Amino acid sequence: MAAVDVMVVGQIARDLVLLVDEVPAASGTAPARRRRELLGGKGANQAVGLAQLGVDVGLLGVVGDDEIADRLLARARADGVDVTAVVRRPGTATGLIVDLVDAAGTWRYVEDLPAPVLLTAADVRGAADRLRAARAVLVQLQQPHDAALAAARCARQAQRLVVLDGAPDDRRHAAELLVLADVLRADSTETALLAGARPESADDGRRAARELLGHGPTLVAVEVDGVGNAFAWPDGDLFLPLSDTLTVDTTGAGDAFVAALTAGLLRGEPRDLVARRAVAAAGATVGHPGGRPELSEEAIGRQLALIPA
Repeated sequence: MAAVDVMVVGQIARDLVLLVDEVPAASGTAPARRRRELLGGKGANQAVGLAQLGVDVGLLGVVGDDEIADRLLARARADGVDVTAVVRRPGTATGLIVDLVDAAGTWRYVEDLPAPVLLTAADVRGAADRLRAARAVLVQLQQPHDAALAAARCARQAQRLVVLDGAPDDRRHAAELLVLADVLRADSTETALLAGARPESADDGRRAARELLGHGPTLVAVEVDGVGNAFAWPDGDLFLPLSDTLTVDTTGAGDAFVAALTAGLLRGEPRDLVARRAVAAAGATVGHPGGRPELSEEAIGRQLALIPA
């Protein structure tokens, strides 16, 4: 079993995307202008984004033993993702995420992600050899704490690059995770959970990133919702505003961001270029419905031209 460059630890689900002009009121109906059915979930989206960027990537997550899982895993393989480590849970229906997007680009999720389609620490231990063999392990913190912690510890003990995406539901769990991390990415809500306040400005974002840097990571990226992204590393920081890009659905922006961030670090790019390419990848994803990234060097290049120097 060949090692991959990155193992992604996170959610796999069927993603049903419906575009409507407006969300119906109670007891109302609305026609869907467009419908997409995709391989989804944050873990799968990040793995697909990494594959699109030329990274050899594997995925650790949970699906059921149903026909939907067969289709999703076949799609992942076609996308270039190694699904050898994916757990197929007997008697379990594969997770479902319904993404309802209105004309303003505002999304609403309806999720069926019961406990059996979430990772356990035992699932992680079963894939420990795969995690230890990768150059980097990307851990989605929306997974149960015990599983996320087991994955981060396994990677850290093997001296691999540990990338954390998100924040644990309980702030008391943050410290033991952050000390294991090389890289942390958090959106505005997650930053509030980790740092105690939601950043509202570029200066807020920089302060939050530098504060979180002191808890273990050597690179932190935090979102300032609707404004941009702040980055901090030991000898520098950077704030990049959002580019002027037509937004259809922001669902997959964060996943594309993390994929590009991880890919850049594995290539040994300078921190400021890693940051710019991550923001560009997010911008390249918001122009279409659904969380599935559509990353290419051409798409990232177009977005880089829109980011202020």
